[in-house]
Amino acid sequence: MIDPPFLLIEADIWKIRVQLTKPVTWPPLVWGVVCGAAASGTPLCIGTCKIDGLPAYIVGNFHWTVDDVAKSLVCMMMSGPCLTGYTQTLNDWYDREIDAINEPYRPIPSGAISENEVITQIWVLLLGGLGLARILDVWVGHDFPIIFYLAIGGSLVSYIYSAPPLKLKQNGWSGNFALGASYISLPWWAGQALFGTLTPDIIVLTLLYSIAGLGIGIVNDFKSVEGDRALGLQSIPVAFGAETAKWICVGAIDITQISVASYLLGAGKPYYALALLGLILPQVFFQ
Repeated sequence: MIDPPFLLIEADIWKIRVQLTKPVTWPPLVWGVVCGAAASGTPLCIGTCKIDGLPAYIVGNFHWTVDDVAKSLVCMMMSGPCLTGYTQTLNDWYDREIDAINEPYRPIPSGAISENEVITQIWVLLLGGLGLARILDVWVGHDFPIIFYLAIGGSLVSYIYSAPPLKLKQNGWSGNFALGASYISLPWWAGQALFGTLTPDIIVLTLLYSIAGLGIGIVNDFKSVEGDRALGLQSIPVAFGAETAKWICVGAIDITQISVASYLLGAGKPYYALALLGLILPQVFFQ
């Protein structure tokens, strides 16, 4: 039996909608929520209570209960499909002129999806993500809706990354750092705030680690050099050339991770530092 044409068209449009959200970009944010939940310890005591010279913490407030697993899944849905989907769709909308040069076959420049359908998708994903954030705050009993405000902040960063007049992605440094912070810091903060307290040291450390995300963002810039140059966007490959950009890319990733290993060593955690170095060395070799 052959499906009616309108059913085939409807199936195609949903494939295009999913394509715009780029599901391949969701796992890092889902993993960030897991990391934040694992780090969500609360102090064992107030003041100067320490173990091995460091503040004493219970390791993680997440437990394998139905309630905690459900909270985690909702947080992952907020961070991945909803807000990352919003970010990716928004970015494709504002990149439609560049994509018409670099990748004219993509859904928006090719006309496979209409302007109204794209704008509707952006709003549905944004409001869905913010709604889930507010639900999580109520669910865990936050007096201050921190997850909701993190979601608003992340959504704002996504907007100014892609949209004029700021359009952070016009500059390779600010754009890629914003991208790294969105993928590394924000989901971690959400996971940690969901099950514990978001502390200043975690905020600083994850923002520093976001410098590694700058390198990851540069990898993505290589595929759009022609369009970026034509439209005057100063991505790292356009500004410095492909060869120099290659070394900036790996340097940002490796130096950040080595710096974190040094921090762990200085904090009296030599085994954690060695474990991290053990993961970095194969990465450097294959680069």
